[in-house]
Amino acid sequence: MRLNRPVPSRSSRPGVRAVAGIVATLALVAVPGAAGSATAADSRPAPAADPAAVRHWNAVTTQTISANLGAMHPSGQVAVWHGFVSAAVYNAVAGIQGRYALYKWRERGPVTASPEAAAVTAAHRVLLAYFPASQARLDAEYATSLAKIPDGRAEKQGVAYGERAAAHIVRLRENDGRFEPVEYTAPPEPGVWRPTPPAHAPYLDTWLGTLRPLLLEAPDQVRPGPPPALSSARYARDVNEVKTMGAKTGSGRTAHQTETALFFGGNLLVQLQTAFREYAAGHHLGIADTARLFAAVNMSAADAVITAWDSKLHYGFWRPISAVHLADTDDNPATEADPGWQPLLVTPPHPDYISGHAAVAGAALRTAAGVLGTSHLGLNVRSEATATTRHYAHADRFNQDMVDARVWGGIHFRSADIAGCSAGSRIGDWALRHYFKPLRKAVPSGARTTLPKCPS
Repeated sequence: MRLNRPVPSRSSRPGVRAVAGIVATLALVAVPGAAGSATAADSRPAPAADPAAVRHWNAVTTQTISANLGAMHPSGQVAVWHGFVSAAVYNAVAGIQGRYALYKWRERGPVTASPEAAAVTAAHRVLLAYFPASQARLDAEYATSLAKIPDGRAEKQGVAYGERAAAHIVRLRENDGRFEPVEYTAPPEPGVWRPTPPAHAPYLDTWLGTLRPLLLEAPDQVRPGPPPALSSARYARDVNEVKTMGAKTGSGRTAHQTETALFFGGNLLVQLQTAFREYAAGHHLGIADTARLFAAVNMSAADAVITAWDSKLHYGFWRPISAVHLADTDDNPATEADPGWQPLLVTPPHPDYISGHAAVAGAALRTAAGVLGTSHLGLNVRSEATATTRHYAHADRFNQDMVDARVWGGIHFRSADIAGCSAGSRIGDWALRHYFKPLRKAVPSGARTTLPKCPS
């Protein structure tokens, strides 16, 4: 396999060009210090800090990404943009309230500033930097958000600090590898990925596999070992399972299994945003805890996408549809070719190993459980693909359904799903060890948080 560097197609971009030097366009205002005596500060009303603002701008971020990429874009780009916005919002809030360690930043804001104004400003500025085509709608949303915050010094300080938080993230992400021309050129040998029916589209967004991570130190830091060898019994089990359970017609699935496959057939990042917005509201999380939750979920999800694409690029393993059609070339006597076989779901245009969906779920849920202190999340997850909602009391059940769904959809081998979930869990562990930490130690509860596990 060889990596070349041609110019990337415009179809891989989020409707905009990668922004170079965008920091210079952000109108930064100097943030005044927290002047005045404690008595004078105490006489002023508390700065605006409504957590609904963070939830609202999370929804605005989802809408903006969908408007530029397309709601059903089959790439992991969505996680990357959510990660950038969530990082800026987290720093903007945590830097004022002082409860949690900042993300790769040392500049604290004045305690008299409005965390709400800082949060909405940070989100607005980051989205505007990367999606300037959406400026009119973003500006309108921003004006509405600021109108809810009392005018005055606290608002001005919050806006100024939010601008600085946004500028810091944009600076951090300069020259990070976005849209770098990385070409996949492996010859279509047995076991090697090739474009799949019906569109036979080329490998989408190869640059994600070389993108600088947000939390990890390198794209290959938690790369798993290789997929099963074509001659192995495990590979034969994978092929025969997906051939039986993932077929579009004549499968061995139950109605519930089919619904599960379809349920997770859409945009997982959109599902997670909606579920965690509802969780944050229902559990009355304050503005700092809400910002921290979204940063933990979305930044770990972004690194899960990068890890998945690194593995896809490195191993280049073929998809089930190719494996079933060409089983007579794999030198495994336990598999049998079926050139007419079709999966339930349309196969995305990138390799099988590892599963991006499973990696994102594993990372996001493990990190969320760590910052929330429980894996009994009680998430209400909606699916735009089936127009239904499922309640997941425990993260383990979500991970199990995700692994099964990609097999039952006919688009992943079970080995790719399990490896994806496991890699995601390792990302979550790394995130919890190095980021989002409280600055003051909590009183020990006597019980250690049980983090979600992946199917084995």
